[in-house]
Amino acid sequence: MADLTKPTATAASKTAAQPKKGGNLIATLAPIACIVAGYVIWRFVLGNASNFTNPDPSGGFWPSHKGPKGTFTKMYEGGIIVPILIGSLLVVLTFVVERLLTVAKAAGTGSNTEFIRKVQFHLANKEVDKAIAECDKQKGSVGNVMKSGLKKYKEMISNTELDTDQKVLNIQKEIEEATALELPMLEKNLVFLSTIASVATLLGLFGTVLGMIRSFSKLGEEGGGEAARELSQGISEALYNTALGIGTSAIAIIMYNVFTTRIDGITYGIDESGFTLTQSFAANYK
Repeated sequence: MADLTKPTATAASKTAAQPKKGGNLIATLAPIACIVAGYVIWRFVLGNASNFTNPDPSGGFWPSHKGPKGTFTKMYEGGIIVPILIGSLLVVLTFVVERLLTVAKAAGTGSNTEFIRKVQFHLANKEVDKAIAECDKQKGSVGNVMKSGLKKYKEMISNTELDTDQKVLNIQKEIEEATALELPMLEKNLVFLSTIASVATLLGLFGTVLGMIRSFSKLGEEGGGEAARELSQGISEALYNTALGIGTSAIAIIMYNVFTTRIDGITYGIDESGFTLTQSFAANYK
């Protein structure tokens, strides 16, 4: 008669991988804060009355200052799209820093290749605890996934109910669950970089078009050499929108590609670690 107190195969253990706690508050607050900061920079730094020879004393949301004293200050006259573009640049910089910290932490310490080689060595000697200790030293996503798999690996060694193929499948399932928890943390917030990479250039062009419309409108109203001078000045100011939009987009594209490349490297290490565990168990515990 079978021992009814013995745990069933399906209830062997719960997954060692646990969901990462913590919301994505930065994704909610950062864009709003950056747009507000962009307006503050445009209105009170670039648009400071002391930066113009003919300031608008009435002030308000969008003062009509004239005669910027410096090259950088001319960006103020690019129009209301400029603070949005400055905000977009701040959003990019914010999420670049946030992703740099997250991906650096996920990469862990040392080389993933060397880490996996050490784990393989310990598993070949059937020293699972030492392999788990290596995961604690690695401190990255590859180490986290490997550690979850090793805990299930250790559990399956003492399991007498399942055959080798079933044990390997259990280990593989544990690795897949741990991977499903790690990857979203790596890819989170990259959507901001990819979106701004596309939108910033369009915003810059939109601001330039608005500036060109305003400049040609003055030309039609005034006429003469003075109008031509204001037209060339207006075009120069409008092109600040294009420059700011293209610059923001370029930074976003470059950093997005940097992060996706590093994440691909981590993902490859996770896949290799999973393969290492399943192959090692199949070879050592037939």
